[in-house]
Amino acid sequence: MKQIPLALAPDSTPSFETFVPGSNTMALQHLRGLHAASAPAYLWGPSGSGKTHLLQALAQRVQQQGGQVGWFGAADAAPWPIDESRALIVFDNCEQFNADQQQSAFALFVDATSRGIPIAAAGRLPPVDLPLRDDLRTRLGWGHVLAIQPLSEAETRAALRREADRRGLFLSDEVMDYLLTRFERDLKHLMALLDRLDQYALVNKRAITVPLLKQMMAETQSS
Repeated sequence: MKQIPLALAPDSTPSFETFVPGSNTMALQHLRGLHAASAPAYLWGPSGSGKTHLLQALAQRVQQQGGQVGWFGAADAAPWPIDESRALIVFDNCEQFNADQQQSAFALFVDATSRGIPIAAAGRLPPVDLPLRDDLRTRLGWGHVLAIQPLSEAETRAALRREADRRGLFLSDEVMDYLLTRFERDLKHLMALLDRLDQYALVNKRAITVPLLKQMMAETQSS
């Protein structure tokens, strides 16, 4: 009989403090300083580079200060309502917006800028290359455009080690090498894998080793 783990893992809510900047220090500092009078900020870079983490950190800070956030992504069906009580507007995965979502995003953009509400957005492509209507693409590129660079291998190792230490886990060099050579290297997927491995080790009452990781993956594939 296996032990069912309790939800005792440390809080992993994305924040500015938990973001590993690597070469993205300028983007981190810019979003930390974003306020009502700021021009829109647009982040672009490959999947897993940390764009959504930064947007979530910004949204969390606004909410902690008592402000309401309007968050709109490609999975949210349009139309998107305008709400004058919002203190921040966020658009994520902009390159995936369909025609109705683009119309809603444009309307929200115009309303927010007319009332001094800050806007932060993100996508995989720079604004000039987004497959969007011209007026929305132009507005997304009007303010600060910040390229988000993926972490180097050394930075990724350091980030995994820091998260493991935060959880009270020991990751041997062998486990670390296996993670970085057998799985996607972006931090988003590696952190999710570490979370699963943490829970799996707790259920099986075993230390984290390469054999345990292989066992977990084998069970996942067979289920």
